Amino acid sequence: MRRLRSAAIVAAIAALLVGVLTGCGSTEPRSLLDSIRDGKVVLGVKFDQPGLGLYNPETKQVDGFDADVSRYVVDYIADNILHVDHPDVSWRETPSARREAMIENGEVDIIAATYSINAARSKKVDFGGPYLVTYQGLLVRKDDDSITTLTDLNKGKKLCSVSGSTSAQNVKAQLPSVQLQEYDSYSACVEGLRRGKVDALTTDESILAGYANFWADEFKLVEMTYPKAACVTSGGKKVLKKAGAPFSTERYGIGLGKGDEASRQAINQALDTMLVPGPDGVSPWARTLRDNLGNGYVDMIAARAAANPEKYAYKPEPGNLKFLDSPSTPCPADMQ
Repeated sequence: MRRLRSAAIVAAIAALLVGVLTGCGSTEPRSLLDSIRDGKVVLGVKFDQPGLGLYNPETKQVDGFDADVSRYVVDYIADNILHVDHPDVSWRETPSARREAMIENGEVDIIAATYSINAARSKKVDFGGPYLVTYQGLLVRKDDDSITTLTDLNKGKKLCSVSGSTSAQNVKAQLPSVQLQEYDSYSACVEGLRRGKVDALTTDESILAGYANFWADEFKLVEMTYPKAACVTSGGKKVLKKAGAPFSTERYGIGLGKGDEASRQAINQALDTMLVPGPDGVSPWARTLRDNLGNGYVDMIAARAAANPEKYAYKPEPGNLKFLDSPSTPCPADMQ
């Protein structure tokens, strides 16, 4: 009897451990193609960024450009590459600090969450895309005509950004006298801007456009360029930014498990197709961008790129990651 009881206890513990491990999910990266074949995918997005990734508790779905790009990619692969039914989709919120870990641990299949492709991240995960190119900008109240350039912030203005963000520190380095207010979230900054507690918010233009489109007729975007040549830290090195150059160029990508080349190629094929204009001359990519971030933003970035293609881009180039290896201009010794 004692042996039987011991065996039963061991079996119960083993069953419990199996349940715990199953509940924790895989500790290896997922394969997007395998998950689509199996009929269930887990997509990582932001839950709190209007126009890009905003969770709707009523529908339990996520609205926004990042989410729509993810849906398009998954459905395209199911229809045109694997020839299977569209899989069931579940959404996972992916905080910026945990994105690589969530991919490496198999918590998500892919992540599209204002996920800028850079060399450091590319050592841990692979990227499909880019599917959007954006730049650092300013968000100001629509009736405020006192801020039309970056240097206007020197006129006693209060600038808001998220605590510890490089966006704010870049501005502070250029304009030491700016009054920098650091909040714990962009949403808090937007509320401060609405209430007149701050005069401007800085981060990626795409994120700012989402807020401007969400709070219709309350805000406007102001472009940011370096007012003078400056040394900035990029990739752990001091590099030169020339006067007139845009603040940080960000290329959003779709993160996936390291070494999953088949899934990466399938993602890029889907993104290439999304960029092809339809019979009406508008691509699914451009239509989705307008629906989520507004006509004003899309018209602005398209016109800017057409006027100055060497400095700005409108359409992304999926699969082209040459920018990761592009040489930067070292900062002169007398400026460091």
